[in-house]
Amino acid sequence: MFTLSKKLLLISLLTLSHMVVRGQFSLNGQIRTRTEYRDGLGNLPAIGSKPAAFTSQRTRLIFGYKWDRVTFNTSVQDVRVWGQDAATINNADGSRLMVHEANAEVVLANVADTTIKFKAIQNLSLKIGRQELVYDDVRLLGNLDWLQQARRFDVAMLKAQHLGWLVDIGGGFNQNSDAFGVSGTFYTPGNVPASVLSNKNVSLGIPSGFIPTSGKGGAPVLATPLSTNGQNQQFKSFQMIYLTRKFKQTKFSGLFFKDDFSKYIIDSVGNATQGYVYGRRYNQTGVNSRLTYGLMLNNQFGNASSLLGKVQSQAWFYAQSGKDRDGLTIKNAYHYGAFFMIQKGNFSFGPGYEVLSGNNTISPTAGQTSKFDPLYGTPHKHWGYMDYFYVGTGSAAGGLKDGYLKGKYIYKIFTFSLDAHSFALEKSMPNKLDSNKPLDKKLGTEIDFLLNFNLNKFTNIELGYSHMKGSNSLEYSKAATWDKTQKNANWAYLMLNIRPDFFYTKPVAIKQ
Repeated sequence: MFTLSKKLLLISLLTLSHMVVRGQFSLNGQIRTRTEYRDGLGNLPAIGSKPAAFTSQRTRLIFGYKWDRVTFNTSVQDVRVWGQDAATINNADGSRLMVHEANAEVVLANVADTTIKFKAIQNLSLKIGRQELVYDDVRLLGNLDWLQQARRFDVAMLKAQHLGWLVDIGGGFNQNSDAFGVSGTFYTPGNVPASVLSNKNVSLGIPSGFIPTSGKGGAPVLATPLSTNGQNQQFKSFQMIYLTRKFKQTKFSGLFFKDDFSKYIIDSVGNATQGYVYGRRYNQTGVNSRLTYGLMLNNQFGNASSLLGKVQSQAWFYAQSGKDRDGLTIKNAYHYGAFFMIQKGNFSFGPGYEVLSGNNTISPTAGQTSKFDPLYGTPHKHWGYMDYFYVGTGSAAGGLKDGYLKGKYIYKIFTFSLDAHSFALEKSMPNKLDSNKPLDKKLGTEIDFLLNFNLNKFTNIELGYSHMKGSNSLEYSKAATWDKTQKNANWAYLMLNIRPDFFYTKPVAIKQ
C-alpha cells in the first residue's frame, strides 16, 4: 500500500524527470583539489626560508532552470584548505559555505518569439543578481577562476543583440548594510579584520567604517601598491558598456568601464597606553571615479592543415583617466600589446609583447599617477603562472613590460604547454645602492610548463611547474629589500578537477 507521502514523492519524481527530459533543469557539480609546492610563488623567497606545501579544495553545486523567457542560475561553493578545520568543529569556527552565483535572466525581446510584440531589437534581456563578468580574454574583466574562491559581482546587466552587434550595459551599487538607523551611503570597501595589533603589540578592535593599512609598529603592510585585482577594497559602484561585432574572421570589441571608490581620511584608533592602529576611515561624502576604455581586435586566417597553418592574432589598447581609489589624478596610464599564434597540425606557438604603464618614482609628480590598473581580470592567465604581478602580492610601481613566447602540443588526450616570459619595468625606479642612478629595469625570466589530460568525460588532471629567475630589481620593486631573497623561485602543483553532470545519461550501444 502506498501512503499519501509516498504517492506525492512518486508524483514529484515523475514530474521532475519529465521536466529534465525536456531540458529545463540542469544540475552540475565540481570537486577541484590542488596540491601545491611553493618556494617563491608571488614573491622571491627570503634567504633561509622553507618551502610550503598544502592542498586546497573547491566544492560547487550548480543548479540551472530555463523556461520560455526566464533563465535561472545558482552556484553554491565551499572553499577550504585540507586540515584548516579540525575533524570536529564547533559553531564558533564559522563557515566557508557561500553563494558564488545567484542570478536570473529575463528575455524582454526576441524576434523568434511571436508572443512578444516588441521587435525593434532582435534579442534583449535583463540579467540580474550575483554573477561572473567574463569578457574577451579576461584581461580586464574575468571570473578569476584560477583562485579557488573565484570572483563574482552583484550586477544588473542589460544584454542586447541586433544585426550581429552585441551590447552589454550594466552596473552595480554596493552598500554594507540595510539595517534600520543607517543613514547616508558611506561604504567601507573591504573584509575588515575584527582586531589588529597596535604599534605597542596590543590587540585593538577595529570600529565600523575603518580599514587598517598598517600593523605593528606602524609600518606599511605592503611596500608595493595592490591593483584592484588583489585588493580587499571593493568599489562603491560601477557602470559599464561593452560592444562587440564580428566581421568575417575579425572580431572587434570595445569596453568602457567606470568604477567609483569611496573617499576616506587618514585616521587612527587606539590611545597612548595601548598604542595605535593607522588606517583609513570611510566617512567622507563623494567618490573618486576612474575611467577605463579601449579596443581589442582578434583575427584569424588559414587552417591547421594548410601550408602556412592557422594564424591567430590579437591586439589591444586601453587607457585610464579620472581619479584612482586614493584620489590621485590618473594621467598617461595605458596598456597595449599584441600576440600571434601559429597552429600547424597539433602544434601551435607564437610570440607576444605587452606594456602596462607605471610611475616614474625617481621624479614623481605630486597628486598624480600613471600606473595602469588592470581592473578585475585574471592576471594568472597573462603575466606568468607564478603570480608576481597585479595580484594580491602587489606589483612594481614602475609598471611592466612582458615579452613572451608560448607553445602548445596536443597528443590524443594530452596537452603540453611551455611559456617563457621576460619581465622588465616600464618606468624608472630609484636604485637602492645609488639614488642618483635608476634601478636596472630587468626584473626576471619565468618559465611555465603545463601538462593537462582528460581522464574521462568529467575528470581532468593538470600538472604544472614554474621557475622564476629573478633579480635584485624584482626584489626591491616588490618588497623594498636588497639581497635578502633567493633569486631562484620554484612552484609546482597537481590539480584534479571533477565536474559531473548529474542528469547526463551515457549512450547505450544498440546491438544489431
